[in-house]
Amino acid sequence: MRHLRIAIVVGLAALGVPAGAGAVVDIFSTKHNLSVSGPGDIKALSETRVCVFCHTPHNATPQTPLWNRELKPVNYVTYSSSTLTATIPQPTGPTRLCLSCHDGTVALGQVLSVPGGIAMTMELPNTRTTFIGTNLANDHPVSFSYQDSLPNNELAPAFPADLARYANDFIHCTTCHDPHDNTYGKFLVADNRYSGLCVRCHRKQGWTLASHRTATATWNNSGVDPWPHTPWTTVAENGCENCHAPHNAGGPERLLNFLREEDNCYTCHAGTVATKNILAEISKMSSHPVGMVSAGQSGAHDPAESPVGVSGHVECVDCHNPHAAFATANTTPPQLPGPLTLVSGEDQFGGGVAVANFEYEICLKCHAETNPATPVVTRYIAEPDIRREFDPLNPSFHPVVATGKNLDMPSLPSVEEPTLSATSRLYCSSCHDADDSPAVGGAGARGPHGSIYTPILRQRYDTADGNVESYAAYALCYRCHDRNSILANVSFQQRGGRRGGHSGHLGGGMG
Repeated sequence: MRHLRIAIVVGLAALGVPAGAGAVVDIFSTKHNLSVSGPGDIKALSETRVCVFCHTPHNATPQTPLWNRELKPVNYVTYSSSTLTATIPQPTGPTRLCLSCHDGTVALGQVLSVPGGIAMTMELPNTRTTFIGTNLANDHPVSFSYQDSLPNNELAPAFPADLARYANDFIHCTTCHDPHDNTYGKFLVADNRYSGLCVRCHRKQGWTLASHRTATATWNNSGVDPWPHTPWTTVAENGCENCHAPHNAGGPERLLNFLREEDNCYTCHAGTVATKNILAEISKMSSHPVGMVSAGQSGAHDPAESPVGVSGHVECVDCHNPHAAFATANTTPPQLPGPLTLVSGEDQFGGGVAVANFEYEICLKCHAETNPATPVVTRYIAEPDIRREFDPLNPSFHPVVATGKNLDMPSLPSVEEPTLSATSRLYCSSCHDADDSPAVGGAGARGPHGSIYTPILRQRYDTADGNVESYAAYALCYRCHDRNSILANVSFQQRGGRRGGHSGHLGGGMG
């Protein structure tokens, strides 16, 4: 037993892992105990020694800590993304030792000190998350210096003092994993509940108030399990792992759980965890076509892309920042609602803004054409550039970008919107909203996700010629504008008793 303890302590020190008493004894009850007495289904048929699978006191691989496995030449595919500033080299040091088992290139029982190797019950199946393989593009980057990613306002300004430190602040597998101690599960060096380990390095702007950090919602056991790889049961507890997988990620760039970006949202926002069923809204007749991909485009939102001239895709994260979005009570235009916090946009003059100040700036990213010859969206009503529709230089306009000019507005307020006046501002979503939005007495999700009224309208608005005027046919307009005032021609008067005014226009069956 004394030799066993010495071997473990030597291994810990060489890997840069604190060798506490708990770490020494805990390995026996973990799956890294590959001896015949190990608790997992992958173990030796007869070998009783525990440390031999990694360490040997004599004739070890010379450049490693008494390492008992041959490190064969392997060419790994390393992680890359448009938002990573560091260059990720081929694995070295402690990372290379971990991969000698987890990349599947060397048999688990193939150790230097046992000629012919150790017979095992089975090899590590490539269907398990612990099988890393030689493609590291879908795994958290390792074997690079933390300093190479700095300065970065989304990372801690210095390497976390409580994590294993290597020369030049290199990050290795053992920065996050202690191979001898499974106290926190997955051999993590710290409890990752509420993403306690992730946030030691990652400091996402807006995360403090974000719903994904604070929400106590749980899974209702319908649909797909949103958290199959964690023991936690609330959104807040899962934190980063609501959307990200540090190993074997479905979407390699930024390590998303699923390749299709919207699928990372739908695991919770489909009536399974979140209060509102966004998938049901997106599935309506008129909706934002999330998942749309234009020819030659990747179909992914890239945080590094310019907000001006966005093309080729519509994704949830074009409008929502999952690291900052949070629910808010009713807001007054032009105040930006919490779900749209820290999202890029395009201003009324066509310039890109890193962080939108107004809802319309987020909408203009796609709905203002910088090149009308190649429109981003299919128009319900043809128009060269929707910015012109709301230009404050126009004689009249809906007050989205600025307060309206016409202060004499007899049709305001209406019964449904008693607080509206000629100085009120509107959101784009004041009209483009769900048909079951709380704004119209429903219980659905707010915003232009989808509606039964085209084009994603809050209420019915008939535009076909020959329509008979009724409150139902023009419910969208009558939401704000008093119908009695309209039909009495107070705003738009008849001239000389002839047919005209609002009543004549509507009575003539015009859309």
